[in-house]
Amino acid sequence: MVTMNDYVKALILCVLCFAILAGGKVAMGWAQQGKSYVPGVWRGDVQRPRPDFSGLAPLRVITEADYPPFNYYDEDGTLTGFNVELIQAICGVLGVTCSVEARDWEFLLPSLGRKEVDIVAASITISSDSLKTADFTDHYYETPARFVVAKGDDLAEITPEALKGKTVGVIAGSSHQAYLQKYYYGVKLTLVERRDELRKMLLEGKVKVIFDDGITSVFWLNGTLSKACCAFSGGPIIDQKYFGEGVGFAVQKGNRRLREMLNYALEKVRRDGIYEELFLRYFPLSFY
Repeated sequence: MVTMNDYVKALILCVLCFAILAGGKVAMGWAQQGKSYVPGVWRGDVQRPRPDFSGLAPLRVITEADYPPFNYYDEDGTLTGFNVELIQAICGVLGVTCSVEARDWEFLLPSLGRKEVDIVAASITISSDSLKTADFTDHYYETPARFVVAKGDDLAEITPEALKGKTVGVIAGSSHQAYLQKYYYGVKLTLVERRDELRKMLLEGKVKVIFDDGITSVFWLNGTLSKACCAFSGGPIIDQKYFGEGVGFAVQKGNRRLREMLNYALEKVRRDGIYEELFLRYFPLSFY
């Protein structure tokens, strides 16, 4: 999860209000900045058998309230967001009442482990670390890495060969740094500690390329802080080893029945077009 200051969160909400009112190394040719790509839409595949929903008790769901547009309080103080609306739609498929409450990030998985709640819906990445304390549904979106370049530079393409000998900005100690060191031989890295420093370097022309998280980058690119300086280049990079297996709903370890029911419901909301409608409403600017 990425922590953002109040200004950036307000910017994201403004972008949303205006708009409203995956396993290979590099996926090229997907939707670029400003266009929409919906991951995991229903493509006519055979749906898994419907599980037995009998005896399913009301479900206790928790999320976090500081990560718009995924989960946050709106101007009326209502807990909302993509994760919140998606889990509510899933509860509708299951025909069960779900209470959704917000807790601080550090208490989410511990609350699940203590069996105080049934589901965590808060953009937790499926990884070797998170799998130690929870089981997860199938992922319902991925967190791609993206190259961002200064407009008007002379880079015709983004490949290891094209970037050889060039300087790329990246956050020190991040999975993005590790990925570049593994696959982009000969690239010179300029390391910074914080995301705002990374983007400042690009704005000031100290580097012409940065490599970072695609989700936060798309809001920065389309907001005022970027001063329309830059754009995505190349396609989204999705690599489970470096960027996780995507985001799923967390359930208690060993709760296979609930996991199977949630996976069925995820397929159902995709098949019925509910997922696509929610995704396009919350992400009119594609991070893929």
